[in-house]
Amino acid sequence: MTGKKQSYPVEGAGLGLRRPLLDKLMANPPTEVDFMEVAPENWIHIGGVAGKKFRWFTERYPFVLHGLSLNIGSPSPLNEGLVRDVREFMDEHGIEQYSDHLSYTGDHGQLYDLMPIPFTEEAVRYVAERVHRVQDILGRRMALENVSFYAPTEEGMGELEFLLAVLEESDCDLMLDINNIVVNSINHRYDALEFLKRMPADKIRYFHIAGHHVEAEDLRIDTHGAPVDELSWQLLVEAYAHFGPVPTLLERDFNFPPLDELLDEVREIRKLQQDSVPAEAAHG
Repeated sequence: MTGKKQSYPVEGAGLGLRRPLLDKLMANPPTEVDFMEVAPENWIHIGGVAGKKFRWFTERYPFVLHGLSLNIGSPSPLNEGLVRDVREFMDEHGIEQYSDHLSYTGDHGQLYDLMPIPFTEEAVRYVAERVHRVQDILGRRMALENVSFYAPTEEGMGELEFLLAVLEESDCDLMLDINNIVVNSINHRYDALEFLKRMPADKIRYFHIAGHHVEAEDLRIDTHGAPVDELSWQLLVEAYAHFGPVPTLLERDFNFPPLDELLDEVREIRKLQQDSVPAEAAHG
């Protein structure tokens, strides 16, 4: 399509495009947003007015896809029909980046709840085989997101070792969620900065950052329904110091504040990215 904005690679600060925000963002397109993200399941085969609105955005902003229902760790067969639909959707809108969660969401059914995969060598091999198939169908590399979890998993290996092993065996990329590191580090008692620094820089596509609910001092719930908390901002600063100003997307799924408050968080991402670049590099 002529005049369409380049969709890959993304850079800067992004915002998750949610339906309650469509009209507000169309009325006043934010210049501080460098790219946007949607769940493809919410837009595949959508036509009419909603489809035209979505096209309005993809013609103006680079986009990435972050799926909800690939169900990569499920014992049920891989939904290859969904993957083909995602490929066609990416081709249609000129989108090159697709990610989903390193989790499972049901068995022969879709719960839309991100349940942890047992941290075992058998699970590593199983997930890797399915990721290879997804990438073959897509004709592109995909990325997996580190997820939050609350119940203990089978203790074959730890979260860090499992994530690294899956990325290596699958030969896929990483969509690194900063908030999930914070949540898991508090709930499962580990050092968030140490976990962060073990991530493979060459595999990171972009970051997510979001707010969470403080249930108790030692229990955090990943909700995407609150402002980003100070611990997550601090870890994002550390991430930029270690990896550079990686593209970063703000997630907000409900409890939407006034649009300008939401954009204030996007502006904060951009400021932290700019502050992370040495002055001599910034000026060439």
